[in-house]
Amino acid sequence: MNRKGTDILKRSAIARSFRLARLHPPQVLALGFLVIIFIGAFLLNSPIALQQDGELPFIDALFMATSATCVTGLSVVNSGLDFTLFGQLVLLTLVQLGGLGFMTMATLIALAFKRRITFKERLILQEAMNHGSVEGIVRLIRRVLLYSLVIEAVGALLLTGRFLLEMPADQAIYFGLFHSISIFNNAGFDLFGMLPGRPGSLIHYVNDPFVNVVTMLLIFLGGIGFIVIDDLLHYRKRRKLTLHSKVVLSVSLALIALGALVILVFEYTNPLTLQKLGEPGKLLSSLFQSVSMRSAGVSTLDVASMRQATQFFTILMMFIGAAPGSSGGGIKVTTFAILVGAVIAMLRGRQDIVMFKRRLPQDRVYKAITFTLFSFFFIILAAMILSVTESYNFLGILFEATSAYATAGLSMGLTAELSIPGKILLMVLMFVGRLGPVTLAFALTPKHEKELYRYPEGKITIG
Repeated sequence: MNRKGTDILKRSAIARSFRLARLHPPQVLALGFLVIIFIGAFLLNSPIALQQDGELPFIDALFMATSATCVTGLSVVNSGLDFTLFGQLVLLTLVQLGGLGFMTMATLIALAFKRRITFKERLILQEAMNHGSVEGIVRLIRRVLLYSLVIEAVGALLLTGRFLLEMPADQAIYFGLFHSISIFNNAGFDLFGMLPGRPGSLIHYVNDPFVNVVTMLLIFLGGIGFIVIDDLLHYRKRRKLTLHSKVVLSVSLALIALGALVILVFEYTNPLTLQKLGEPGKLLSSLFQSVSMRSAGVSTLDVASMRQATQFFTILMMFIGAAPGSSGGGIKVTTFAILVGAVIAMLRGRQDIVMFKRRLPQDRVYKAITFTLFSFFFIILAAMILSVTESYNFLGILFEATSAYATAGLSMGLTAELSIPGKILLMVLMFVGRLGPVTLAFALTPKHEKELYRYPEGKITIG
């Protein structure tokens, strides 16, 4: 190539760099996730990723890559039967990248090469982690990797020890590692479909206390967020928890208790779920399903066999989701807490929302309401469209749409039967749910202009 051509390529690369530098943090996050999804789709669609003589339409490969990167767990193929070891490792890598966040991984690589993290990159990390400020964000990222590796390694060792009782050592180690990473990142992919006569997910282990307890701990730690984990590990030194951690832990535990009670009551006499189990099994299964339903995507009960009341309650729990800064989706438990706090404040005739003797700023309330309404209308619109494109009952459609948006991964069976328009719509739901509708709205907004004036105040009648 001549010198003129080289100069043109250099100028083009520089121009692209400047255009990228002008992107807002939400735009960088959205673009980064899209790049990872499409790279993953091409890898999953390659011959080396598929079982011998296997064929996978690109739309299905794209769906699986989106589900893995968005740590959802909804599948249009059987991960254990249709993918080779390479394909399964690609899926697992996408789950890890999606759970930690691509900016977290990029930062760790940059730190390994001793490259300075710019202020804009710190802003992107703050957005990705849902952190309150850029102060200490790089130190937090280092700890995030350490926490993830330690928790996943311990989970893998514990699960491997259990799987050694029923399968060869190499398979037990692989199963332990795969499911520990998948469950901790709240993705919900499993490989049990490759074992003869085994149902999917963890249904085979419905009466196994060890697998249930280890899995619930992995789900809980993955769902409360790295900020809360960091706060808990430093509690002995600081002797206090932040308001964020207090709210996340208290609301999460309350929702788990409520969920277990509701499932136990509604499914107690259901011959397809709890009735066939003993009393300890009923309690264990109800607790497991309650922990899992808001984000994890694994189950010890057949969701499609549950009563409609339980299925609808699961929709509500999936909509609430996990904590900010975690790999879980939904509107988040803190958003739910703010909404409940606003209702309580209104009923008591108070102007401020107070939690643990701390008053919440007004902008937090506006953001919670905006996030909830965006999410609600997005799911309803998607469910309406799916009711036209898919031949399925509406509760099942609403369940699947909520599961995709909340990146929960639970399914009543519709995902495996989706049409091409249905798959595309669910991919959009998973992508928006992982980023968050407000983040995506900021990403699509070219510029935020400052208000130069305010209109006079007016009043309207409510109620």
